Amino acid sequence: MSEPLILVSNDDGIDSNGIYVLAKEMMKLGEVFVVAPDRQQSAVGHALTVSKPLRITKYQRNDINNEFAINGTPADCVKLAISRILPRKPDLVVSGINHGQNTSVNMLYSGTVSAATEGMLLGIPSMAISLSSYDINSDMSASGIYSYRIAKELLENNLPSGTFINVNIPNLEEQKIKGIKITKQSNSSWDDAYEKRVDPFGKEYFWFSGIYKTNDQNPESDDNAVSEGYVSITPVHYILTNFAAIQNLKHIFG
Repeated sequence: MSEPLILVSNDDGIDSNGIYVLAKEMMKLGEVFVVAPDRQQSAVGHALTVSKPLRITKYQRNDINNEFAINGTPADCVKLAISRILPRKPDLVVSGINHGQNTSVNMLYSGTVSAATEGMLLGIPSMAISLSSYDINSDMSASGIYSYRIAKELLENNLPSGTFINVNIPNLEEQKIKGIKITKQSNSSWDDAYEKRVDPFGKEYFWFSGIYKTNDQNPESDDNAVSEGYVSITPVHYILTNFAAIQNLKHIFG
């Protein structure tokens, strides 16, 4: 039996430290292909490129052979990898390791989460992994260890159909992490703000500077698990219909 084929992607770009650490850990489990954006693509959500051609560029780090950069989004990378780059359908899609946690509403905006979503939509066991630090120089060793452990379990155990897992890891040394919690998406939000600035030519521009507010005090939520020192695993699916509202709307519009 051939070894598992694992597709690794992200939204921080092909040259991020997070994707390098992740790829090295996944190489312990099977054959790895890294297919990621050629530049930073954070917060692009599930965008697809439809108005310009996509180009595949071979990327090479000394100890990772199958690396490819694409001038597109994380969802583009997963679709194009499976359609044109990989020798067969992968056994696992792993996206990350993202700089900054993707808990609560952040899942909606995250390109890292969207790469895992795309894997799930294509019928492949998938996971997104994020570290709760925006520092690009953060120590990724504990995140790599937990990524390996969780991916190994995914390869050995089936997820429910139409579901992927969203993993968030506290920015702690491995020995200080308390363990793993299975969590729900928390009810947190962004207090949006846009700082007005002026460029050297005297023209105004605006820079996002919102504050993330953790509103959900449920100990089983993803935000609270991470803040308490646990690795959070949230099962996610994308059935967006509000079934409870159907009958009411039928009454209004029927």
